[in-house]
Amino acid sequence: MAILGKRTQPFSNVDTAWLRMEDPTNLMMVAGVLMFDQPLDFERLKATVEHRLLRFDRFRQRVVQPKRPWGTPYWETDPNFDLNAHLHRIALPAPGDQVALQALVSDLMSTPLDFSKPVWQMHLIENLDGGCALFARLHHCIADGIALMHVLLSMTDTDPNAPWPSPETVKKQTQAWNPLATLFRPAATAVRTTRRVTKTLRDEGMEILDNPSRALDLAKMGASGAAALGKLLLIGPDPKTIFKGKLGVAKRAAWSTPIPLADVKAVGRITGATVNDVLLAAVTGALRRYMQARGELAEGIDIRAVVPVNLRPPDSAPELGNRFGLVFLSLPVGVDDLVDRLFDVKRRMEEIKGSPEAVIAFGILNAIGMAPAEVQDIVVNIFGLKATAVMTNVPGPPETVYLAGKPIRGIMFWVPQSGRLGLGVSILSYAGQVTLGVATDAGLVPDPETIIAGFHQEFEELVELARAIKNYEGETGR
Repeated sequence: MAILGKRTQPFSNVDTAWLRMEDPTNLMMVAGVLMFDQPLDFERLKATVEHRLLRFDRFRQRVVQPKRPWGTPYWETDPNFDLNAHLHRIALPAPGDQVALQALVSDLMSTPLDFSKPVWQMHLIENLDGGCALFARLHHCIADGIALMHVLLSMTDTDPNAPWPSPETVKKQTQAWNPLATLFRPAATAVRTTRRVTKTLRDEGMEILDNPSRALDLAKMGASGAAALGKLLLIGPDPKTIFKGKLGVAKRAAWSTPIPLADVKAVGRITGATVNDVLLAAVTGALRRYMQARGELAEGIDIRAVVPVNLRPPDSAPELGNRFGLVFLSLPVGVDDLVDRLFDVKRRMEEIKGSPEAVIAFGILNAIGMAPAEVQDIVVNIFGLKATAVMTNVPGPPETVYLAGKPIRGIMFWVPQSGRLGLGVSILSYAGQVTLGVATDAGLVPDPETIIAGFHQEFEELVELARAIKNYEGETGR
């Protein structure tokens, strides 16, 4: 990651694309909340942000939009930067529980960032069940969720007795975990086999300005690029359900009670599924339950989720910016049987692993970042028509970590629903627990906590199924 240096830095093409996706009804922010059982010392938190977060130049820089239509946005060091304009201290309204916190988080997620300043904000939220929470919002043009998670957690310690942050202690700081090494490993093969597709898109980007359809022609290059491009652009629109429709400004956020990762793995061992398969099957079942509760027919319906795929090499040093592609995962919400639904998800996940689809999507984003805003709108709307939700899965630290001397009890985050989608699902593992987060458009889904409740019901049924199979195998000796 870049340390303080040049006064101005141009945007990459992909970062430009994410900047232009900003819309009042679909803010391009990555949001995250860290929860604590104990209050944080505000002055120590402020020192932590100053010495660990602000050492990355991006957090002192503001976005400067070009005056020319074809110009490239750039980062400029804010001459009036003031940490007090970005780190705030507020109290959670009574009764100070998770419901109140979710309401406050929903309001903040509906509020745009101030583009006259560096595009990030943090709120220390006190009066939460005797503890507190730290809520952070960062614009997607700064970086993707993987990089931002690494940045936020670079402020943490593995030792509760770590000294106050200072320039000297920061130099000695080491990270005990690397989320980039474990996320979406199958993407590495796709990157190697289709690298020339992305390179060609980058090298011939100026031609795309004159002929936007050239982006689609170039994406057909590569051994399996044509098939991947066909899946991306030739599939029909997703079915009209209660999750799709005109978006409003107000958003809603909710998250689950953490579930033991060991239980998820146990279900996976019994059924031959991965952790991702199990969790996505439970999410699919929760969406089916929600549709049925709202009186909507779910039978025989599939809905697509856009799934970000990390494209950084597994052993690379983390850096800011956006380095991920997108794949479409079809979720079998129309399948009634729990077991059939799980195996359908498993089969569909296996079909997209190692596919060049993510790299093709990255190349298209790279291309439209150089194209006129009108062209970008067309492509974004096409992507939005073909999906219903954005679903992400980010691994956090495997052990408890500490911020400003206090243990983090739980972590949740949400990515924006790019493509003007109204449903976002986030899965995050931390310290042996898994938490599900749901972000929705308030006009479409005013009660995301109902989807969360359905997720817990689905997962409990999967656990009971795994126990029954294990007991049966034990009794029969199989």
